[in-house]
Amino acid sequence: MNNFIYHNPTELVFGKGQIARLSKLIPADKRIMITFGGGSAKRNGVYEQVVKALEGRDFIEFWGIEANPSIETLRKAIALGKEHKVDFLLAVGGGSVIDGTKLISAGLLYDGDAWDLVLKGSYDRTVPLASVLTMAATGSEMNSGAVISRYETQEKYAFYSNYPVFSILDPETLYSLPKRQIACGLADTFVHVLEQYMTTPGQSRLMDRWAEGILHTVVEIAPKALGETRDYETMSEYMLSATLALNDMIRMGVTQDWATHMIGHELTALHGLTHGATLAIVINGTLRTLRDQKHGKLLQYGERIWGISEGSEEERIDRTIARTEEFFRSLGLSTHLSEEGIGEATIAEIERRFNASGVHHGEAANVDGAMARRILEACL
Repeated sequence: MNNFIYHNPTELVFGKGQIARLSKLIPADKRIMITFGGGSAKRNGVYEQVVKALEGRDFIEFWGIEANPSIETLRKAIALGKEHKVDFLLAVGGGSVIDGTKLISAGLLYDGDAWDLVLKGSYDRTVPLASVLTMAATGSEMNSGAVISRYETQEKYAFYSNYPVFSILDPETLYSLPKRQIACGLADTFVHVLEQYMTTPGQSRLMDRWAEGILHTVVEIAPKALGETRDYETMSEYMLSATLALNDMIRMGVTQDWATHMIGHELTALHGLTHGATLAIVINGTLRTLRDQKHGKLLQYGERIWGISEGSEEERIDRTIARTEEFFRSLGLSTHLSEEGIGEATIAEIERRFNASGVHHGEAANVDGAMARRILEACL
């Protein structure tokens, strides 16, 4: 294993009824801004629980953080927070609301335009933030990362700041989610694990087994999560799997990929496609294109997750990639760019963007513009 430092300060508060603990978890002297998305928190009853828990406390509300949080919207939230001298943030929503709130937490203590911080990539001087999770997918509730868009230029970049102080995970908040959102959340969780697992074999038995445990769980619960969404135990497993998939736990001392995510971010920026939906498409092209590089891990993954142990190594890899694509299709998601009306023009633009920024993604740092093109062509 490689050297590493692991520190995750986020306190997880898990289970039904835990939103009521907000008044005890947030210090009494804080001026709070609660951030929300488009209004689902009112429809599913979460808003009522949050307001009741904070009755008598000093708070304001900011609504309207989009599914892909934009700097255009977040600038307004930062201005409002500065006006009211906010010193604690509570994000109520899914990963996008939490991502956006991470940039707000930095922007409140920054004198310039918050987009500068996104371009810089990180900023660790922040107002404390916490979250009430209502959509399981990104793991943003227990990590330091965010992804921020700029609609006017069709850009989307990763940004890193501080971890949430605490996050409340009540599986009952997932009951009202549309099937499409659950499907994208499951895909997001699955590919988060693959980005940390599908790299170099033989690095850590422990990291491999932890990662495989999450993959197995997602595969097993997916039919129930998409079928009967009021199954508390299923939603508990789904919610916690999404959190553990990207809270730094399964990547200790091992190499990581993330090329699929970087390509997926560009598809979202250019076409507005939901993040999990982009991953369900791009990961198949990544595995096809980099199969030789990922040969050992593909064989291990195929045997341990899909039970593929017979035939030549190349035949087993073929079946493993096919089985992975079948899984995403079982979620009701597209697995080819052509199904979303995306073709050569987009591939050329993503290749141009990769080349212009000089990036080299992946565990072997070999996913540049030309390789991104090959991966996308394998997704057509």
